[in-house]
Amino acid sequence: MADTPTPARVRFAPSPTGFLHLGGLRTALFDWLFAHHTGGQFILRIEDTDQKRYNPESLQDLMRGLRWLGLEWDEGPDIGGPYAPYIQSERKEAYGKYADWLVENGHAYRCYTTAEELEELRARNLPYDRRHRTLTPEQRAAFEAEGRPSVVRFAAPLTGTTTVHDVIRGDITVENTSVVDPVLLKSDGLPTYHLAVVVDDHLMEITHILRGEEWIPSAPLHKMLFDAFGWPAPEFVHLPVILDPSGKGKMSKRRTVVDGKEFSPFVSDYVTGGYLPDAMFNFLVNMGWSFDGDQEIFTRAEAIARFDVKDISPKATALPFAKLDWLNGMYIRQMTPTELQQALVPYLAPALGMS
Repeated sequence: MADTPTPARVRFAPSPTGFLHLGGLRTALFDWLFAHHTGGQFILRIEDTDQKRYNPESLQDLMRGLRWLGLEWDEGPDIGGPYAPYIQSERKEAYGKYADWLVENGHAYRCYTTAEELEELRARNLPYDRRHRTLTPEQRAAFEAEGRPSVVRFAAPLTGTTTVHDVIRGDITVENTSVVDPVLLKSDGLPTYHLAVVVDDHLMEITHILRGEEWIPSAPLHKMLFDAFGWPAPEFVHLPVILDPSGKGKMSKRRTVVDGKEFSPFVSDYVTGGYLPDAMFNFLVNMGWSFDGDQEIFTRAEAIARFDVKDISPKATALPFAKLDWLNGMYIRQMTPTELQQALVPYLAPALGMS
């Protein structure tokens, strides 16, 4: 008898700075599949700490895209849950508390370096030089008396190495000196991504972090932060990059033309373009994970039964849009006349002047 998997708590945590694209939808789908495979929970959390790039239309687009594919969440900003709120800008007080704890326990410090001083370092191609890591109480008091704004920086270890275990990639080890005291709390009191994501993943009891491989360089820092707090780190799963249809580069986050044909990364374009959710579901499941080399079409229940994060390939994969078109045709041909009629109404009604 097969062992019953331990229920996983996973989160899809997009930043509402743009519209949902296929890469993000694939991440959410893998989260959803793993949660259902293990009998766990799928959480939607909105990471809106980048207020300068915040797009108020983005959140609704994200939710519409997830629900179009049938990825209902168990906890989230619109339905609540035991760890609410699920929007990071509404959790500001908690981040400040944990940043203060790090400072008080020697794992972080207040930095008063001015924007001009930082710009001077950048102009010389130099990283931050930890200049305020060892300020005396008198020096700190002098900066405070000047009214200088401050940020909280992580005091990264100056010796040794940190190893992160990735479920599909194995151990990733870095020299601790490669992490140059990043900012955790900005001068306006809002956290950076690095502090917020670690605090929230702990408080929300996340067991597995599924995210794109572009976050691999941040994983050692996050492991250091979990260690500094004395918290166990979740399992890390860095998903393979999705390539454009040519296979020659990472999928663009804007519409592009390949071999004379336009391709869109935006989920909304497939919704309005007549693609069926089941076809997209089937298509994306095979982007980095393979259901079966011999079976082209499968049900959601079949995918849930087989899916396991340890079977995800770390190898980049190109988007075979011809396969998506083929799948869509297959699912359309499986529809009854009544189902097809109902599916066509939203597309034909405007042209026929129907409300």
